[in-house]
Amino acid sequence: MPSPEWTKRKKQTLKIGHGGTLDSAARGVLVVGIGRGTKMLTSMLSGSKRYIAIGELGKATDTLDSTGKVTEEKPYDKITQEDIEGILQKFTGTIMQVPPLYSALKKDGQRLSTLMKRGEVVEAKPARPVTVYSISLQKFQPPFFTLDVECGGGFYIRSLVSDIGKELSSCANVLELTRTKQGPFTLEEHALPEDKWTIEDVAQSLEHCSSLLPAELTLKKSKPEESDEQVLSCEYMTLNETKVEDDVSKTF
Repeated sequence: MPSPEWTKRKKQTLKIGHGGTLDSAARGVLVVGIGRGTKMLTSMLSGSKRYIAIGELGKATDTLDSTGKVTEEKPYDKITQEDIEGILQKFTGTIMQVPPLYSALKKDGQRLSTLMKRGEVVEAKPARPVTVYSISLQKFQPPFFTLDVECGGGFYIRSLVSDIGKELSSCANVLELTRTKQGPFTLEEHALPEDKWTIEDVAQSLEHCSSLLPAELTLKKSKPEESDEQVLSCEYMTLNETKVEDDVSKTF
């Protein structure tokens, strides 16, 4: 229900931010912060991320996944399950990784992926240290293989799969990618499917996820209402729609 206090003003804004991009073809957990929650994302998501990735041997693409153009093809028929399991140790712990050219990393304020799509020449970023806490082969049905990977921030599964293909004297790209965990949030326990994006379901989800907040935050009282800011409580959500000239502003 609209709040009388909100309808007195011409325009209300409420910050909404996410805690880390997903590849355009990927799916899974994406943590969203609302209002004061945007300031908590960094500390809340300082833990590891976990992915289930399906790789395809024998094909390399410019994007390192199935959405790109095939740039190379190599045989894979002699690669065995033991071969893949035998090299995974090389990709565990702190390793050096070169980020993909098609990525959200920026050059001169613009994403590398945007520059690449324009046809501009983009140099690869230098290799940087990243952390892999665990990696295991879940399934191998040539040319496809399924990995379960738990890693730290800044890690690219697409680069991992590509590097695995090269290590096997072949090539590979990501066919499917699902993020199953981000910080304390998991796909199974906390993700809200699109068919449940209603006020009531979102409110219930907020209440459920509030149990993951540090004790000092759950006990912290909301600040009194200020003239330029509205505080969103996890106990309710307000949807307000006001028409300002030709623009309709919807605020959650």
